[in-house]
Amino acid sequence: MFGIGEKKDKRAALVLYNTLGREKQEFKPLVGRYVKMYTCGPTVYDYVTIGNLRSFIFPDIARRTLEYVGYEVKQVINITDVGHLVGDGDAGEDKMSSGLKREGMEFSLENMKILSTKYMDAFIADIKDLNIQLPFTFPRASEHIPEQIAYIESLFAKGYAYTTSDGVYFDTGRFPKYGALGGTSTSEDHARVAANHEKRHPQDFSLWKFDSKLGWETKWGKGFPGWHIECTAMAGKYLGKSFDIHTGGIDLAPIHHNNEIAQAEAASGKRYVSYWMHGAFITVEGKRIGKSEGNTIRLYQLKERGVNPLAYRYLVLMTHYRSPMNFTWEALLGAQTALFRALRIVADLKGEGKIISEARDRFERAIKDDLNTPEAIAVMWDVLKDDSLSDGDKRETVQLFDTVLGLGFGSQADRNEVEKLSVISETELPEAVQALLHDREEARTAGDWGKADALRARIAEAGYDVFDTKTGSEVRRSEVSPEGQ
Repeated sequence: MFGIGEKKDKRAALVLYNTLGREKQEFKPLVGRYVKMYTCGPTVYDYVTIGNLRSFIFPDIARRTLEYVGYEVKQVINITDVGHLVGDGDAGEDKMSSGLKREGMEFSLENMKILSTKYMDAFIADIKDLNIQLPFTFPRASEHIPEQIAYIESLFAKGYAYTTSDGVYFDTGRFPKYGALGGTSTSEDHARVAANHEKRHPQDFSLWKFDSKLGWETKWGKGFPGWHIECTAMAGKYLGKSFDIHTGGIDLAPIHHNNEIAQAEAASGKRYVSYWMHGAFITVEGKRIGKSEGNTIRLYQLKERGVNPLAYRYLVLMTHYRSPMNFTWEALLGAQTALFRALRIVADLKGEGKIISEARDRFERAIKDDLNTPEAIAVMWDVLKDDSLSDGDKRETVQLFDTVLGLGFGSQADRNEVEKLSVISETELPEAVQALLHDREEARTAGDWGKADALRARIAEAGYDVFDTKTGSEVRRSEVSPEGQ
């Protein structure tokens, strides 16, 4: 199926879907082989959901792909710990205030810091569990208030900011290019932004919200920054007035990201971002994730069910990042079984080898085509299933793929950990299977190997595989198809 060689296919250019142009575009960085990337981070008032986490897996694939093809990437993931309202408009409760109320904590900046640190640490632990590479920095909005104030002052100086009774707003009427990412002309969007009748235009958005009791002092009044100004100010500080890639969920494009563009380009007069990349939504059992639906699944809940986080990463990569994804527990367990099977295959591969050039070229064409991870994983399975290839060549090739996929093939420690977590304890087995396992152990102790083998076959018919080790028998769920379906 595959030939062996070392010459790389240089024909395929890296193309990414740019929301700004609504098309795939060849990637060309602003400066040489150096790429600056900003990823919209979480509002840390609670544990993030598995839907939120998908929006951090695809930028990780983008970064790994860029590094694979030879770029040096400086990535920033912000932490919103103040200023993000529950809705996308300018009215309503601040999410951090909502979190304080939920946990019975008094409203204060000190308590906001305590609460946000708790959930920021949990978020970082989650992305580590998912093998997401850490960014250059995690700037916190609360620690960059001076930069945000300075940004607003510059917008005042240029005539883009004005005050109302409840805060400072950006005047979208003075920015003709407002809405470059689309999605701003729907009646729903207008309804969300039109609540304040003091605004000059329905789509004007908050730069600063007044609060006489809590917040920071400014020349125009005490209060908190608007959500949108946080990202623009922090991106500008760490990446400059113009940078290469900005990522986030598709829900951020119509309001939050359009507002970022307006602020940044009004202040600098320069193009803010070259490539806007947005990931699609996740549904759970066909329903959108939300508290009202009772389906806000967190990563720790997967772990409590014995699911390794890398199985969720595998499941996410089986759907293209711009395609909607439906999460089911059945699909997740299938993904875990497939991943564990692949990890065990690779762990058993012995000998020296070389990278299979044809497989590498197919893999590269997939990831360079707007991060086509489903196709990239299909190439990985073609390599693992090809009996004409040597063990060493398979191992070297799949480990090269894993520098992009990040599924744990490149690290023996990762493989050992996933192997360990794939083992099912006897108490988790159906009673009938437990009885068969007990009878098999008695047969083995008595040296009745024929009976032991027959009982192993009956256990396999029930959907479980038995592996005999030096420390005893281990049981795992039987394999499904390699694609985890």
